[in-house]
Amino acid sequence: MRPLFVAIAALGMALTPVTADARSLKIVASFSILADMVREVAGPFADITAMVGPGGDAHTFNPSPSDAGKFAGADLIFVNGLGLDGWMQPLAQSADFTGEIVTASQDITPRHMTETDGGAKRLVTDPHAWQDPRNGGLYIRTIALALAKADPLHSAEFARGADKLVADLDLLDIQTRARLANVAIEKRKVITSHDAFGYFSAAYGVALLAPEGISTDQEPSAGAVARLIDQIRMDHIRAVFIENMTDPRLIEAICAETGAPDSGTLYSDALSLSDGPAPTYLAMLHYNIDKLIYAMQRN
Repeated sequence: MRPLFVAIAALGMALTPVTADARSLKIVASFSILADMVREVAGPFADITAMVGPGGDAHTFNPSPSDAGKFAGADLIFVNGLGLDGWMQPLAQSADFTGEIVTASQDITPRHMTETDGGAKRLVTDPHAWQDPRNGGLYIRTIALALAKADPLHSAEFARGADKLVADLDLLDIQTRARLANVAIEKRKVITSHDAFGYFSAAYGVALLAPEGISTDQEPSAGAVARLIDQIRMDHIRAVFIENMTDPRLIEAICAETGAPDSGTLYSDALSLSDGPAPTYLAMLHYNIDKLIYAMQRN
């Protein structure tokens, strides 16, 4: 497959810029991780706003009428899709946005899982596709093509930014597989505060369990928590994590009940602030993978 740089450069030559100036694109992304992906590809040629910023929870975000003002003058909107940020499109419509809304996950093969809600089972889509670095590469390619379409004048720059980040993600994937080869299968078990790492689990053969489902707006049942406690005790799981945008009290109670140590914080649905350990998408992946592997080795 030829590099994205070549493909987008060809696209840029085939399209005529709407304007001849070097005006930055104005872009709104639904949440902080996606906004950083766009920022890494666009470089200095776009001004990017995250509707849900670092530390925020896109699952439970309730936009206010004033949030619609962030769409004023926007050229593009990026959403994750897969059921994470369905509030973005109605909000954009209320702001009379008439531009393109790009679903960054459009080339992802989604995971589905069964959840129990009030005794009834339902099939749900897991929106957390970015936790697999290879999926991150698909996001980046979709983003770069959308940027080049909106601003052909800078298509070569977008392609270079995309190719660099995709190469970094490919390298991280290779390194992660090599490191996990040294972790016994029976040790590859992790508890997280909500089920946000399913794509990571599927990619690397790690069993990830959580008291909550894929969305943080659901309260886990007492039975589900009791079963999780039993499994922690039976399997001697030591890798127990809180996620940065969830209430820590449930995991703290589980740790107290089982004697399992709190292994720290993972960044699942939101980046950290700039002075934290996960201020960018790539930094977040490196941080999470380091923490997960270290904790699994203690199981």
